[in-house]
Formats: sequence, structure tokens, C-alpha cells
Amino acid sequence: MEKEIVYISNLHFEEEVWRRQLYCWQDELIFFYNRLSEMATRWISKEELAKLEYFQNRFTRHDGAIEDLLEAIQVHEKRISRQYTEESTKSDNYLISKHLGFRSKMESQQKIYTDLKKEFFLYFTQNQ
Repeated sequence: MEKEIVYISNLHFEEEVWRRQLYCWQDELIFFYNRLSEMATRWISKEELAKLEYFQNRFTRHDGAIEDLLEAIQVHEKRISRQYTEESTKSDNYLISKHLGFRSKMESQQKIYTDLKKEFFLYFTQNQ
């Protein structure tokens, strides 16, 4: 059976897409935080403020996850760059395994964030 070749340039491209997606999420979180601040000035009941705090905590956790992913991608990118300059343009099993792990983390975080946004939008459309 022939071994599949994975090119480092393809891994790098996917990581760049992830990095841009993470930066986009960070920018989007600014809008969500601003919206929470606006709503906090209009709503005064304890239940409503508790829900705002719930969303703020969830967005803060997501922001932390973004930072963790950006740091992990940066470390992995350095490994890829080292291999690219030292050896060849083809990746080894360790790098592929790490890359697939990052892909899985990105997919999980994307689902978590998408679900959170849906919950946020649903809540505010029902409580305007």
C-alpha cells in the first residue's frame, strides 16, 4: 500500500485559515460584548441581568479558548516551519497527527460558538 503524501504547504494553508477564523471570532466578540453592555443599561431585573452575565461568561470562556488555540497553532506552525527548512516539503506522522488534533479542536470550538450565537440571538429576539 502506497503511503499518502501530505505537503507542509497544505498544512500551513489550513492553519492560516484557522488563524483568520479565530481573529474574526475575536472581532465578533467585541460586538457581542457591546450588545451585552447596551442591554445591561436597559434591563434592571435580577433575572435579566443574570442572563446577561451568563452570556458574558460564555463569551469570555470562548475568548479564552480562542487565545489557547492561537497559541497552540503558533507552536505547531513553528514545528512545521522547522521541518520545512530542515528536511523536506513533506510532513511526518507526528505533524500530521498534531494537525488532525487541531482540526478536531477547531471543529469542536466552531460548533460550540455557533450554538452559543444561536442561543444568544434566540434569547434577545424573544426578550426585546
